[in-house]
Amino acid sequence: MSKTALITGASKGIGLETARRLAASDLDITTFILMARPSVDFDVNFAALEAQAPSNVTLVRRDVDLGDRQALIAAIHDLHGHHKNIDYLINNAGFTNPVPIHQVDFADFERSMAVNLYAPFTLVQELLHLGNRFEVIVNISSTAGITGRSGWLTYSASKAAVINMSEVMRDELKIYGTRVVCLSPGRTATALRRVLAPDEDPTTIMQPQHVAQVIETMLGPTGQYVDQQNVIVRQ
Repeated sequence: MSKTALITGASKGIGLETARRLAASDLDITTFILMARPSVDFDVNFAALEAQAPSNVTLVRRDVDLGDRQALIAAIHDLHGHHKNIDYLINNAGFTNPVPIHQVDFADFERSMAVNLYAPFTLVQELLHLGNRFEVIVNISSTAGITGRSGWLTYSASKAAVINMSEVMRDELKIYGTRVVCLSPGRTATALRRVLAPDEDPTTIMQPQHVAQVIETMLGPTGQYVDQQNVIVRQ
């Protein structure tokens, strides 16, 4: 039976590589809903993905700012009306503005929490209210959510909350047969990582496709045998 996957933060990085990898997998996912803010990256990468996708795969683009909760809710209802059920949800979108505590703009703190924490919660809750039944939910946290980093207060706090939220989701949703995976990548060469560590050589750290490979494994039958409380991915 064909499945549908929704991936947030899919315009580049881990989200884009996950879509690319899953489209070529044997998981019977035939519809991919790629959600991200409008951008030139999204334009270029979505077009390239369409050109590469197998003929039986349908790609759906949704331009949504994950930090705008009302816009996100509207998009969720529209998507559910068209696609009925989201089998796999990969909550990957992220935001931060890394500065020392005395320089933190509260609006940036609120946006970090909105994109990194409230958006995954909203996607899960709204879809459940609509009668959706997930097979697997993957919440992308970070090793920064395990050990706080100087200058990364808002990011670390939001990702720590994702880890805890995932534990509760795992317990509450197992009665529906849903597996909830929390994935905490270490240093990964993404655009967000360049914001966090601008002086780092991206060729010396893990690449987005490495994380995408782990996500594919967690969605597949092998994933059920892995302790999903907080899967750490790093070199």
